[in-house]
Amino acid sequence: MGIEDVARAASVSITTVSHALNGRGQVAPSTRERVQRIAVEMGYVPNRFASALRGHRSNILGFVSDDIATTPFATRVVLGAQDAASERGQLLVVVNSNSDSAIESRQISGLLTAQVDAVVYARMFHQGATVLPRELMNIPTSLVDTSDDRGVIPSVTPDEKQIGRLATETLLAAGHTRIAHLTVSATGRGSVGRMEGYTNAMKAAGLEPQVFTGGDPGTSAAGRIAFAAMLEAGAHDVTAVFSFNDPMAMGIYQGAGLAGIEIPGDLSVISVDDFEPVAAALLPGLTTVSLPHYAMGYWGVESALALLESPSTADLPLQTRLEGTLVTRGSVTTPRRRSSLLP
Repeated sequence: MGIEDVARAASVSITTVSHALNGRGQVAPSTRERVQRIAVEMGYVPNRFASALRGHRSNILGFVSDDIATTPFATRVVLGAQDAASERGQLLVVVNSNSDSAIESRQISGLLTAQVDAVVYARMFHQGATVLPRELMNIPTSLVDTSDDRGVIPSVTPDEKQIGRLATETLLAAGHTRIAHLTVSATGRGSVGRMEGYTNAMKAAGLEPQVFTGGDPGTSAAGRIAFAAMLEAGAHDVTAVFSFNDPMAMGIYQGAGLAGIEIPGDLSVISVDDFEPVAAALLPGLTTVSLPHYAMGYWGVESALALLESPSTADLPLQTRLEGTLVTRGSVTTPRRRSSLLP
């Protein structure tokens, strides 16, 4: 079914059909509506490859990730990218390499063969500078949750320092002064930035930071280990903890339950992620800082298109940092009723 068939059925010119379906040109509203209705009834689908030959664009974008497409709390990155692409009339093709560089190289080559106009290159976790695949050197590309080791390609990441500061200041505002940070042992961009935000907020309030680690990665088991380490270190006067992420916070809940410590009556808990299957399911619900996953995906597409449309004049900073947002539930309250975490 071609555009000529739609034009014949609607008794209009091919140009009018094109303008009516693309939202361009001067077409009467009633005509535009009639053409669109007839196109749907006839099952007409625009030929993207023919359009690419005419306009030197395919209107197809590639989205390359390591594990985002199979990670529940990071799929909002893809959703943000899809919404941005849809609003701009672009088709987004998502490929997921499962962190296999050979697979990733074949996927990128396939996208380039399909004549994608630009690529969004994303990582599941906030990673440091990345050596980009050579296939991306000659196509407009934006980076999500990582940065370019050459300092050439624009990137977006969470503002980890702001996230750590926001979590800590939320506990301070609730009246807590003895706040511990339970984190992973690995020194990634996320853990380092959140710890720095926590430390800066504590020192600004004239308080001493207390940090306990629970191994890596940030799982519920790591949360239980870090919580046990806090108790074993004698930090029984702590009234609130800032957890590296939601799975660790679940482990903190478990450790507190085993020790007869009530949340939030005895211990307030705040975390990072807003991974709803954990944060909303815990009792009480977990107060947490939501990572800007959706906004980063949206930024990725918008920036890739800006580079495509104006490669020499696109005014994009090399590094963009987006803030996290507080999601309040029931795990934070004023300091506990008793003077120690000891039974």
